[in-house]
Amino acid sequence: MEEPVRTIADRVRARVLREGVDLAGGSAGAERIVREEVRRYGERALAGSHALLADEAATARDVVASLTGFGPLQPFFDDESVEEIWINSPTKVFVARNGVSELTNVVLSDREVRELVERMLQSSGRRVDLSQPFVDASLPDGSRLHVAIPDVVRGHWSVNIRKFQRRIRSLDTLVELGSMDAGAARFLELAVVSGANILVSGATHTGKTTMINALMSSARANDRVITVEETFELDLDVRDLVALQCRQPSLEGTGEITLRRLIKEALRMRPDRLIVGEVREAESLDLLIALNSGLPGMCTIHANSARDALAKLCTLPLLAGRNIDSAFVVPTVAATIDLVVHLTIDEHGVRRVHEILATTGGCRGAVVEAEPLFVRRGGRLEATGTMPARVEKFPDRDGLEALLGVAA
Repeated sequence: MEEPVRTIADRVRARVLREGVDLAGGSAGAERIVREEVRRYGERALAGSHALLADEAATARDVVASLTGFGPLQPFFDDESVEEIWINSPTKVFVARNGVSELTNVVLSDREVRELVERMLQSSGRRVDLSQPFVDASLPDGSRLHVAIPDVVRGHWSVNIRKFQRRIRSLDTLVELGSMDAGAARFLELAVVSGANILVSGATHTGKTTMINALMSSARANDRVITVEETFELDLDVRDLVALQCRQPSLEGTGEITLRRLIKEALRMRPDRLIVGEVREAESLDLLIALNSGLPGMCTIHANSARDALAKLCTLPLLAGRNIDSAFVVPTVAATIDLVVHLTIDEHGVRRVHEILATTGGCRGAVVEAEPLFVRRGGRLEATGTMPARVEKFPDRDGLEALLGVAA
């Protein structure tokens, strides 16, 4: 932040507190104070007390952004091409466009970074301090915030903001963007309508949450959907929706609400579909038990391939306790998960569906048996000509054969 903006913002902040003016929502009182303080600064500059302002109107906008928006970061929030913003130190502020990172020319101070984080956390009710050095939160626009502070990180606060992207809301849009071919999109639509349990896998930034949003656009209009997330990220366009997120413990260590608890609560809410934003630990067991009862659902998981995703889902439930073993988990995964949609991102930041895998319902030792239905060949996502072993999941067999390129 430039020195004139910082100086004027400090004066405005002091007057706002003194006069009891509300800064939120661009109130007329706040705008008046900003204009007056910019004019006073300009008068002092003419008298030689300060450097001259190049553009008073632009300075006023920057002051307002520093007080009510996210200051020097606000232009990146307003820029739709920016997908992510992160701060490694006050002089190292990065953004990502189309999956490619850029070092910006924004220079902050340690104080400004802390003030920005405090402002971002205001609406979430969450906190970050020495006793709680990490925090995940959702911003009012749906963007996801993660913060880590010293001494867990070296030197400076680490801030990551994954912006909420509103552009992709359907499988057809993913086809238009080249993420998949039309045949694969039609197959996935049929799978969702048929109530298939779908695991979406991929590395970080491959678009797993976006894929869940797109898949759910094909759900039946009267489905009651319950979503469970660590922090709100999903943006489902469905009529009957309840969205749940975890809660941190209080300063006294009480009041924490975990993903495991939320999954159990979700089952009491008459769901037609259960969506878990991401499974990382023991909550995977609760999800498997829920889906194995006949409730359709979806979730995402970090993995390097579709088969790795199945293997990981067979491992994570073991974290739930010593009484859970592979002899129970592996057959449960095989019986519960119908499809794995694996996503990748290339060096140019283009996100694509790399493979769609169907489980057979069986397992061999500790391995869930599965076969590819669509694979990427020469830049296209092509059907392999294989029918899923559990074809009874799909009532429209003729349509399924046509989509999968199965010879008559």
